Amino acid sequence: MIKKKMNVRTYVLIGMMSSLAYVLMLLKLPLPTFPAFLKLDFSDLPALMTALILGPVAGILVELVKNILDYLVSGSETAVPVGHMANFVAGIAFILPTYFIYNKLKSKFGMILGLISSALLMSVVLSVFNYFVLLPVYITLMGWDPMTSAEMRAYVISLILPFNIIKGVIVSVLFMAIYAKMNVWITKQAQYRRVA
Repeated sequence: MIKKKMNVRTYVLIGMMSSLAYVLMLLKLPLPTFPAFLKLDFSDLPALMTALILGPVAGILVELVKNILDYLVSGSETAVPVGHMANFVAGIAFILPTYFIYNKLKSKFGMILGLISSALLMSVVLSVFNYFVLLPVYITLMGWDPMTSAEMRAYVISLILPFNIIKGVIVSVLFMAIYAKMNVWITKQAQYRRVA
């Protein structure tokens, strides 16, 4: 009976956090000096909170569901969910380091170290993903002018990498503010999971 209740509770929490992440994904903010298509959103916050409460698989599910919802509702410029795949990869790269480092250290320092690691890993992973996957796909599907390897490298280093570092820092600072207020609740919810 307890196991069944925990499963229902898990599904409900994942559903609620996925919905919240989807809504936050809709509220995209441009950053000055960056191209219009690079926008800041805070949809990784619910996914990270879910990972801390229910484990990394639950956090990844929130990332997956929010991107599926956004693709079904908003579609994609290319008809292929390339941007959604990038968002999914970025989300995983952001939540996993924080989850594992925090669970190892179980302290405020562990959370800060985890968030710094997450911001850096997400920035590097997205730079590589943009260089090898996103830019070539967009050039092909959108009919953009071809770019040489040097042009793509310069584009990634001058725009993609700094944008994602800034995004990682902003999301990390915001999460620390939320965590400072909700850490007791998050810890209590995570304990329920371990008891079940």
